[in-house]
Amino acid sequence: NITQNVKTIKSLPLSLGKRAPARLEVRGEVFMPLAGFAALNQRQLDADKKAYVNPRNAAAGSLRQLDSAMTAQRPLDVFIYAVGVFDDTEGAVGVKPETHHAMLMYLAELGLPICPIVEVVSGVDGCVDYYQRTGASRDQLPYEIDGIVYKLNRLDWQRAAGFIAKAPRWALAHKFPAQERTTIVADIDTQVGRTGAITPVARLEPVFVGGVTVSNVTLHNKSEIERLDIRVGDTVIVRRAGDVIPQIVSVVSEARPANAHPYEFPLVCPICASDVLFEGAGIIARCSGGFRCAAQRKQAIKHFASRKAMDIDGLGDKIVDALVDEKLIHDAADLYTLNAETVINLEGFAEKSTDKLLASIGASKKAELSRLIFGLGVPQVGETTAEQLAEHFGYLEKIYTAKAEELERLPDIGPIVAQSVVDYFGSQANQEMLKRLLDAGVEYDKVVTISREEGGELPLAGQTFVLTGALSSMSRSDAKKELQKLGAKVTGSVSKNTSCVVVGADAGSKARKAVELGVKVIDEDEFTAML
Repeated sequence: NITQNVKTIKSLPLSLGKRAPARLEVRGEVFMPLAGFAALNQRQLDADKKAYVNPRNAAAGSLRQLDSAMTAQRPLDVFIYAVGVFDDTEGAVGVKPETHHAMLMYLAELGLPICPIVEVVSGVDGCVDYYQRTGASRDQLPYEIDGIVYKLNRLDWQRAAGFIAKAPRWALAHKFPAQERTTIVADIDTQVGRTGAITPVARLEPVFVGGVTVSNVTLHNKSEIERLDIRVGDTVIVRRAGDVIPQIVSVVSEARPANAHPYEFPLVCPICASDVLFEGAGIIARCSGGFRCAAQRKQAIKHFASRKAMDIDGLGDKIVDALVDEKLIHDAADLYTLNAETVINLEGFAEKSTDKLLASIGASKKAELSRLIFGLGVPQVGETTAEQLAEHFGYLEKIYTAKAEELERLPDIGPIVAQSVVDYFGSQANQEMLKRLLDAGVEYDKVVTISREEGGELPLAGQTFVLTGALSSMSRSDAKKELQKLGAKVTGSVSKNTSCVVVGADAGSKARKAVELGVKVIDEDEFTAML
């Protein structure tokens, strides 16, 4: 919770006055102006401390400080760009603004900081003109921007457009071209992933581009190397795609050294020396070593411990690497055999850190079935498919004996995924590992599905639900699971195909959209009674 830290931002008022509605929730972005960033870095260097790489990282780090007094010393600013909740039950506002721009101007009157270059334009030509003008003056702004956002101005149009799962339909980002720099390829080597996929990586002479220092760039696969014709010693053009992901755009062929040779993709795994198999017309390279390969074992254990799987807090990459390298663990099941005498001898561990890690491993023994399935790393099985398997079968043991035909009857599971599940759970090595997990005390919540009659259809089968607002009796995540147990599909947006919207406290645009479309709306009491 960064609330106390945000309150230290000097441009953000702590009270809004009499013209504010009874309840107001605003959304904004905290940033660090360039002048403040330069001054902060100078103070860091004067104190013999490490300078921050870019204003974005500095702002994020400042907001995460545990001590608000420390955050208060950082030159942070904020721009408010949207309203979440606007409850004027006491009539303080009078007439509520009907456009996005009018709402922003009202917020500015309350003292909230608004971006000064916000502008209302008309049509595509107006959008393009604004984009070009802003891009031309980008370097003169006192803060960094990587693009602009177009939004429908009328709020009723915004409500009508609605949302998709993670973004509004009424807003569109338009990024500026990524900054590009040249550097030299010092080496090309390969990394082995959890499924054995071998990915080539270009090791570059460090270059500062797009606000960060880039020294490693993935080359994806054999085909990409051939497309770029990239070689060790080449001068290359580097950018950060979307100002995020480092990418090699092209090779400066005229600068190629005379002794540069085409890269030869390895035919054996660089970790375990197993044969490399090529799939997909030779594009995808995969180590055939399976769990004989230490790299695959490490990645599989890291995946098992990840936040969306078994969520073993404190079991980072370096610790997993050390445990495997020291031959203390071979697979995920071995995590539950670790003891204090073993862990405390690892580099960087003392009594307190040892106890904390072992407690976290112990706590992970009780897990949701879907998390356990996802954590196993079954090829082709992501979070959603893991949830579907858990909801349909209820028990891990039932998945062992499932046939491909039964699996294909589940939503969004095709022949490739179905066969992958059958192959994984049919493997004797995987069955032995799963038995050791369960013998070590790993338990999962059995998913019990409910039907009108034995073998009958689930009560909410074929219905689509949307959850909005806060529920007092359970979390939204638990509510979603309860609906899915009854056969319902739960989505994040309201449409004419929605069967019902469950409305909790402080519900927003989804509830309004449901009423406008004539979709059934129920409150929390009706929802719990239905369950």
